[in-house]
Amino acid sequence: MSVEILRSDGQELTVQVTVDISGSLLEAEQRILSSLNELGCVLTHDAIAQFDTDGSPIQTGDIKWTRRGRSPKTYQSPYGEVSVERNVYQNSRGGKIHAPLESTARIIHRATPRFAKMVSDKYARLNANEVCSDLSENHGRRISKAGVQNLAESIGAIAMAKEESWEYSTPKLDQEVCTVVCGLDGAMLQSVDTGWREAMAGTLSLYDGDGQRQHTTYFGAAPEYGKEAFFERFTRELAHIKAQYP
Repeated sequence: MSVEILRSDGQELTVQVTVDISGSLLEAEQRILSSLNELGCVLTHDAIAQFDTDGSPIQTGDIKWTRRGRSPKTYQSPYGEVSVERNVYQNSRGGKIHAPLESTARIIHRATPRFAKMVSDKYARLNANEVCSDLSENHGRRISKAGVQNLAESIGAIAMAKEESWEYSTPKLDQEVCTVVCGLDGAMLQSVDTGWREAMAGTLSLYDGDGQRQHTTYFGAAPEYGKEAFFERFTRELAHIKAQYP
């Protein structure tokens, strides 16, 4: 298989791909998948690179960053590993290196947004070993168990940090809402560090006059002492629904 970039203007790429489809259909399909992944890596390289700076000094708050040079970094995409040489920065006090491309492109733990979405979606339904097997067998993507777990942990940390300010969107319903039902429950989970602790789950459901459920908002929270954050989020959403359906 070969990929040749025929034209690139920074926003669009025109490519030519040559693929061997000889042999059995299964063999041809395997080569097609590999070829598509290789093509995806070529395209993703340029898609990531477009989010880099031009090397000029940048300012974040009261900190000024100046370009230290260019450094390669390997990112995980849906199609494979993609190595991109990007500008790295450092402030006058030294310390940690800053790569603006990663925040601008929304890279999460070296994963592109689409790959992070793929892995987290699968990990919500499968265990880490099964996610690795699914990615390998169905997508031609090899990733370690630790890679799946670390990426999912990073995504979870972002979601937990953002959820405090999120407000759930209740869809516009065709039927009149007559009843709001609140549900709360807990389940004891064993943690390596803290032993058995209670994780919380909650629902806010909307019913019409005939008792038919029209919509449910679901809540979940890992174990926490006092469950303060969970109940604050739950009561905030309940107040939102009560205002929407007085």
